[in-house]
Amino acid sequence: MANILLPISSGFEEVELVSLVDVLRRGGAEVRIAYVDSEFESDLIVGANGITIKADTALKNVISEDFDMILFAGGWDNTYVLRDNSRVQKLIKEFYNDGKVIGAMCASVVALKEAGVLGSEYTCYPAAKDEVDHEGYRDDKMVVTDGNIMTSRGPGTALCFGLEILKRMVGVESYQAVKDGMLLNFCE
Repeated sequence: MANILLPISSGFEEVELVSLVDVLRRGGAEVRIAYVDSEFESDLIVGANGITIKADTALKNVISEDFDMILFAGGWDNTYVLRDNSRVQKLIKEFYNDGKVIGAMCASVVALKEAGVLGSEYTCYPAAKDEVDHEGYRDDKMVVTDGNIMTSRGPGTALCFGLEILKRMVGVESYQAVKDGMLLNFCE
């Protein structure tokens, strides 16, 4: 089973978070939502549109060796915390150096840029492109995979991003079962 770490802070994009977690858990991946501890004293995190999510753990309790992938949802406030938090940045670099998969969508790609792990191709929320300020931006795909870095555009691509992660981390059979079961034939 794939173990995926998903750190969040207040202002995360709810559609992205819930879509990713739902698709991945349906497909058999273990997803742990970790709140970025410097921001909160509670495991209840409020998203960009006022929806509250209960995190599974605090980021300070996470042992990176327990996970196969680190994944980030977007949302502007969340993105800036991910970019500026030293523990998050350290984890991104650890996962990268260990050859583990790193995924980011929407504006959270900014955190990957800050860590210096973006490759030659990526995608992100169009309004975040200038802030990412990195060669290789693609606007013609919902999901871009470049080595161990997977990126996606925004809320409307979250389900398809989850499927692509599922295919890579769990397998084609799980990917196809979830794709068919959720009627996601529009995903490439």
